[in-house]
Amino acid sequence: MDADGRLAIARWRPSPNADERPRGVEPDLLVIHSISLPPGEFGGPWIEQLFCNQLDLDAHPYFATLAGLRVSAHLVIRRDGELLQFVALHRRAWHAGRSSFRGRPECNDYAIGIELEGTDQTPFSDAQYRQLARVTGLIRTGYPAITADRITGHQNIAPGRKTDPGPTFDWERYLAAVPARVTPPTD
Repeated sequence: MDADGRLAIARWRPSPNADERPRGVEPDLLVIHSISLPPGEFGGPWIEQLFCNQLDLDAHPYFATLAGLRVSAHLVIRRDGELLQFVALHRRAWHAGRSSFRGRPECNDYAIGIELEGTDQTPFSDAQYRQLARVTGLIRTGYPAITADRITGHQNIAPGRKTDPGPTFDWERYLAAVPARVTPPTD
């Protein structure tokens, strides 16, 4: 992670749907999400366009339901493992909505959000698990307060409202693959 909160391994696609975290607040929570646009379909430019407020609402009937929505995530991991970054990690992305973790409200204030391209019913790809574990290690190196017990799913911080990443997400597999610490290479 560089001084600007960007990961060198990610393709940078800045989203306007972000702002500054509250003064003195550092990320100490990682939230795993899933998204597909249109629902159940993978690939295409739709997620990027949504997060950058460029979604053509006429391109698919479902998109009309997203009119006026302003959302983002820090990172998106495509089905093939491609990593996109929309918001610098030290900034607040608009990914969690009304949420609470262990009684602390407004998770966007203190969380980093990662979207996996997928659905609650579709198993995630091997490439996604590899990339997610790698990225989690990098994030935890920069933000050591994000311990394994401070990694959660969207469904856990917004129960009854959200269900992602869903029952097909293999938490045990993912957490077992996350390195405890990633040592940056020396020059």
